[in-house]
Amino acid sequence: MNLQKIHDFAIKTILDAGEQIRDSFSKELIIETKASANDLVTNIDRNIEQFFVDKIKNLDPSHKILGEEGMGDKIRSLDGPLWIIDPIDGTMNFIKQGRNFMISIGFFIDGAGKLGYLYDVMRDELIYAIRGEGAFLGKQPLGKLQPMTIEEAIIGINSSWVIPNGKINHEKITKLIKTVRGTRSYGSAAMEIALVVTGKLDAYLSMRLAPWDIGGGTVIAQEVGAAVSNLKGEPVNLLTQDTFLIANPSIHQVLLDQYIELKEEKQHSK
Repeated sequence: MNLQKIHDFAIKTILDAGEQIRDSFSKELIIETKASANDLVTNIDRNIEQFFVDKIKNLDPSHKILGEEGMGDKIRSLDGPLWIIDPIDGTMNFIKQGRNFMISIGFFIDGAGKLGYLYDVMRDELIYAIRGEGAFLGKQPLGKLQPMTIEEAIIGINSSWVIPNGKINHEKITKLIKTVRGTRSYGSAAMEIALVVTGKLDAYLSMRLAPWDIGGGTVIAQEVGAAVSNLKGEPVNLLTQDTFLIANPSIHQVLLDQYIELKEEKQHSK
């Protein structure tokens, strides 16, 4: 399989999709809810995912597609060539702010990440990785993440972690927040992953993410040396929702050992 050809195709398609999204601000936006009032989807999400599906199937009909909006295939295994697509990660930000959202794309062969893309549409910044060839921000190579301490870390985490709940020990998370240098929350998993792989954040934690939230980012993570797992320290599952942690390798295990305690009966892992 010619990965360079697929990479060139992916970049062109992503940039074209980004242009369509920017153009969409002058058109009618139809907003609907999905699983909850805070789980939003727009006609633009669906249109952009369909755009990717059409382009990929035209490139090679044998390629399977797992997309957030369900425009692709019903995926039951990671066998063969598979694209994992989130057309707009951070839909609430897209609707409310008109920024701070990403296109996230991962290309896998038999479950192994080969190509990964995180595109900040409004800043026109593309982070990508080719397995074994490194990661890049535009044409600038991204170096490996440098050693650090937990006290130096800035982590991506939202307020739900410190509110008493049935999923995690919030007191340990409160201790973590008092220990680290600072916290941030951006409302887009892909954006927070992008910040970790570029060294602007040092970790990002989530109680529940889907494969399309993390597919592109996990490929980039392996090229810069970021550690990726669920909150039990297990490899991520690209077929189901799960907890998620990406971190500088110096602090990944520290977070798991000292600060993250899951309440087994309530966690969302499958």
